[in-house]
Amino acid sequence: MSVPLLKIGVVLSTMAMITNWMSQTLPSLVGLNTTKLAAAPPGVPDRSTGVLPANPEESWQVYSSAQDSEGRCVCTVVAPQQTMCSRDARTKQLRQLLEKVQNMTQSIQTLDQRTQKDLQYVQRMEVQLRGLETKFKQVEESHKQNIAKQYKAIKAKMEELRPMIPVLEEYKADAKLVLQFKEEVKNLTSVLSELQEELGAFDYEELHNRVSNLEERLRACMQKLACGKLTRISEPVTIKTSGSRYGSWMTDPLAPDGDTRVYYMDGYHNNRFVREYQSMVDFMNSDNFTSHRLPHPWSGTGQVVYNGSIYFNKFQSHTIIKFDFKTSTISKASQLDYAGFNNRYHYSWGGHSDIDLMVDEGGLWAVYATNQNAGNIVISKLNPMTLQVIKSWTTNHPKRSAGEAFMICGTLYVTNGYSGGTKVYYAFHTNSSTYEYIDIPFQNKYSHISMLDYNPKDRALYAWNNGHQVLYNVTLFHLIRSE
Repeated sequence: MSVPLLKIGVVLSTMAMITNWMSQTLPSLVGLNTTKLAAAPPGVPDRSTGVLPANPEESWQVYSSAQDSEGRCVCTVVAPQQTMCSRDARTKQLRQLLEKVQNMTQSIQTLDQRTQKDLQYVQRMEVQLRGLETKFKQVEESHKQNIAKQYKAIKAKMEELRPMIPVLEEYKADAKLVLQFKEEVKNLTSVLSELQEELGAFDYEELHNRVSNLEERLRACMQKLACGKLTRISEPVTIKTSGSRYGSWMTDPLAPDGDTRVYYMDGYHNNRFVREYQSMVDFMNSDNFTSHRLPHPWSGTGQVVYNGSIYFNKFQSHTIIKFDFKTSTISKASQLDYAGFNNRYHYSWGGHSDIDLMVDEGGLWAVYATNQNAGNIVISKLNPMTLQVIKSWTTNHPKRSAGEAFMICGTLYVTNGYSGGTKVYYAFHTNSSTYEYIDIPFQNKYSHISMLDYNPKDRALYAWNNGHQVLYNVTLFHLIRSE
């Protein structure tokens, strides 16, 4: 890039030398270096820039030399009057000199054109080089960023997988334990078969103790796998389309095997009738149901059925009522101290959803908000018999900002909305009193969820989605508790 610029410098230097020669040496060659500037006539502006001859009638005179705006040499010549002899020797010399000047002017123009072309070429090359340099820097920075991103992603994945190593070790140990159980069951089965043939061959008490011990160990192993962390929610399965935009439906997680009754409650206030369907099949395919009339209308959609009773929030109050279906009476009622009600601390969809009752593997829960906790969610574990608060946890999540919420294994999971695109993004763990932000996709098929509850027996989420009764299967990551 420096070579063309050097050429430009040489050209400009040459032009300066020629200009200097024409302004100083040229007048001396024709004998005009001692002439004076003639004054302009009165009233006529003086626009001359050089030296005028004292007597312009005597001979040709060069009185100025300069460069024009493009750097070319310009000479101003005063010709003698017509009466002067054209064959004068000085005239011929000056004419020859002017021809030389004109030749030099043409050479300078040619050189100037070449210089301009070189300059344009250099400028274009400079722009191209700067563009290439910028692109190279961008590619280099992009490459560094991609490497950094890939490294960060790999590192994050390693950090995510690292805690699984001890869990997998636990699974290995558990698999060995299951094999031991299989061997013991096989041995006991063999012993029982022989016992049927030879009564009295073994001591019954000893055999009974062995069976009981094995049963206890199996139950302990199953309890280890009972709970886990939510990792996935399946696509929704629509069970039925009925009712208004708001409502709730559920089954009893403590119902005995074979009892698949479904309970259905349409609306969020000014209603006190609960429909009971004998099975999920009846609920899906017929309108055969038994109607239960509650002593008070309910508030919101946070009701649950648990161990043969329905628990609900009495309308326009912070009272929790336990209603026994068998006796059709209120078996217990209790006030939830400081809990907001009457649409004060509802979910973001409204609907008097101030108090949300829930059930999980650990029992009965109430989720609400209080003034003391600045409208943020409070979680209380309830005694299902007395409705007294066993323990409470305060969170930092505003109740009004939550779309819906549900409990799984002592952890409260909160959605980021109730309409449109939805996900589970907040989890509060009561076992450690800690919270975290998560990202579990949740398909909101009908764009308005007004009820979302977990059933630990079915390992499923029950939802009321804009007049549709929907089920979601959940995937839990089981953490085996080592003894």
